[in-house]
This record gives sequence, C-alpha cells and structure tokens, in this order.
Amino acid sequence: MKNKIVAGVLGILLGNLGIHKFYLGNIGFGILYILFSWTVIPGIIGFVEGLIYLFQSEEEFDAKHNRNW
Repeated sequence: MKNKIVAGVLGILLGNLGIHKFYLGNIGFGILYILFSWTVIPGIIGFVEGLIYLFQSEEEFDAKHNRNW
C-alpha cells in the first residue's frame, strides 16, 4: 500500500529523477523523467506533483494510487 506522504516527499526532493513515479508504479513516466532530468522541467513538475499528493485527502490518493484489483 502506497503512502501519500512518502510519494509527496519523494516528488518534492527527488522529482527531477522521477523517483516518486517509480514508487507509485508508473515506470514509464519514471523513465521519461530520468531521460529529461538534464532539464529543469521534471523537477518543477515533480515538485508540483509532490505538493498535490500531500494536499490530497487519503481517500482521493487511495482511489487513484492504491486500487484493489
């Protein structure tokens, strides 16, 4: 079960490398972030995504990232 605080902190601190995407299971986006890590764009997007994860309710985060198949 993925934790929204861990995902948010990873997005804010290591968003440039897409570590939060790997944590959430989005391997393709994680690789894309690494490929463009030499630009500042993934860092900005990762920072914003980290804030979004932190300010989402637990229910919203679970519905999107902790689906029970």
